[in-house]
Amino acid sequence: MDDATVWAYVDQQRVDLADFLDTLTPQQWRTPSLCEGWTVREVAVHIVQSTASRPRLVFELLRSGFRFNAMIFRVARDPRTPQEIAEAMRALVGNRRRPPGTAVADRLMDILVHGQDIAIPLGVERAMPIPAAVIAANRLWTMGFPFNARKRFPQTRFVATDADFSVGEGTEVPGRIQDIVMTLAGRPAALPLHQQGNSERGRRV
Repeated sequence: MDDATVWAYVDQQRVDLADFLDTLTPQQWRTPSLCEGWTVREVAVHIVQSTASRPRLVFELLRSGFRFNAMIFRVARDPRTPQEIAEAMRALVGNRRRPPGTAVADRLMDILVHGQDIAIPLGVERAMPIPAAVIAANRLWTMGFPFNARKRFPQTRFVATDADFSVGEGTEVPGRIQDIVMTLAGRPAALPLHQQGNSERGRRV
């Protein structure tokens, strides 16, 4: 799929997620997300700040002693109001900046997964657009660090029940494409896994 189409899905998700954030109560903003140690608010801020310019990124890394994880945790504690965070999410539409060394598909995968990191703990079903989820699943399967999905599931074949998607070899694991995406991203998902312990060892942010 061409980059323009992938970016169109990214922008669609930015608007959709911003609209969803506008519906949240103060208590929901404080709810722990699927990202360990992060609230819904902090995940939303992380998405907004993921398009920071290279000079800003270098500056924030310097302030954090060039410790990447420390940097992303620190900047996620943003003082903006929930309304301002949602508005900032909408303002990303059309933004094509991405971190050095990343693919366009990474932007789509990131917002799809983080959207579920926010919605699932709130008990809200937010369906991933199937074509977009297929792009994300393919990207997650082929990339190495930090997810290493192929190493985590060396004898597993994932087969989507609602999309033309299958990867891997071994025991067949059927499921919705969005559940496959979340599993490959190291999040718990409703799949009949025989290696559940391995399924949750991936990046959570």
